[in-house]
Amino acid sequence: MAPPGQKPVIPENAIISPLSSDWLEYGRVEGIGYRVEGGRETELREQIADVGRRLHALGFVPAADGNISVRLCGGILLITPSGASKGRLAPADISKIAITGELISGRKPSSEYLLHLCVYRARPDAAAVVHAHPPVATGLASAGIALDKPLTSELVIALGIVPLAGYATPGTEEVAESIAGFVKDHNAIMLANHGVVTYGADLETAFQRMETVEQAAKITLVAEHLGGGRSIPPEKVKKLEEIRRRLGKLTSL
Repeated sequence: MAPPGQKPVIPENAIISPLSSDWLEYGRVEGIGYRVEGGRETELREQIADVGRRLHALGFVPAADGNISVRLCGGILLITPSGASKGRLAPADISKIAITGELISGRKPSSEYLLHLCVYRARPDAAAVVHAHPPVATGLASAGIALDKPLTSELVIALGIVPLAGYATPGTEEVAESIAGFVKDHNAIMLANHGVVTYGADLETAFQRMETVEQAAKITLVAEHLGGGRSIPPEKVKKLEEIRRRLGKLTSL
């Protein structure tokens, strides 16, 4: 890393793109992300490993699927490594990278780094991102079905609409580009033929939003099988939206 006051030297093999170069200075703004003091980084690494195990136990990240990150102050990310089972992650395995993509420590970072960067770039309030492949939600995404109906009060309050981004080749800038128009106004996005990405002010929030998406997908699947879900009446939805506003959540529905 460059000394304070000097521009960082971007290595030739850095994971760099127009997104990350545009966002370099923005990502270094103090106050954005987790402040790391004392053993805080160790704690965050343990949290990432724990969430990885929980996602794996739920069947959301089989094999080496999915990726998890947290943003630290100063333009630094902790992100799961490429090709690693999330069910067997050790805190020391987790990659530490600069916003430029430069590897600071740990193993080679996830190839979906740009997906995470896109979220952090658009959402200064987000300090954690989870990308997973929950089977029912991914099945709906593969069938072109978004979670855009207010079928349950829990979904309306927790997330509102969960939009469906167009198909993009995994591990490329296409994925970041596909979600760019949705990130600002939503806390969860379905990825066509791919999976789901959720994010929040902390890792537990991002994880719980992934659970909420999969639960909503299961309910939607059952409702569609039984002839189609009946949406909550618009006047009732407005009351749920007011609850969401009081809770400080987005009003994206």
